[in-house]
Amino acid sequence: ITQRQQVSLLIRRELVERAADFNIILDDVSLTELSFGKEYTAAVEAKQVAQQEAQRAAFVVERAKQERQQKIVQAEGEAEAAEMLGKAMGMNPGYLKLRKIRAAQSISRMIAQSQNRVFLPGNSLMINLQDPS
Repeated sequence: ITQRQQVSLLIRRELVERAADFNIILDDVSLTELSFGKEYTAAVEAKQVAQQEAQRAAFVVERAKQERQQKIVQAEGEAEAAEMLGKAMGMNPGYLKLRKIRAAQSISRMIAQSQNRVFLPGNSLMINLQDPS
């Protein structure tokens, strides 16, 4: 209760006036406990729950917007990288061979670190470096 003193003064004034009608003089009125009715308390709780649910829904919407924006930025970056890769391959055919060599190094590193021993011919790794393309 945020206005406890005002409520207490109002109740005191009403009690003094009503007691005066019966020739009773009230010297002091003290309220020790103020509480709301069950209906009011339930309504306040329901309002708080509704506010929390609204905040939760707003958070979910905001998170979805951020994820959407992140996916857009990522897709734009991937498209730009693909475009740059295409230009690099068109301008310098040696770039593709360099990519093949790096892929072969990566694959050979994975195979070397594996517990299983694998023997593969070089052309089965699709990195035939003798190919003119």
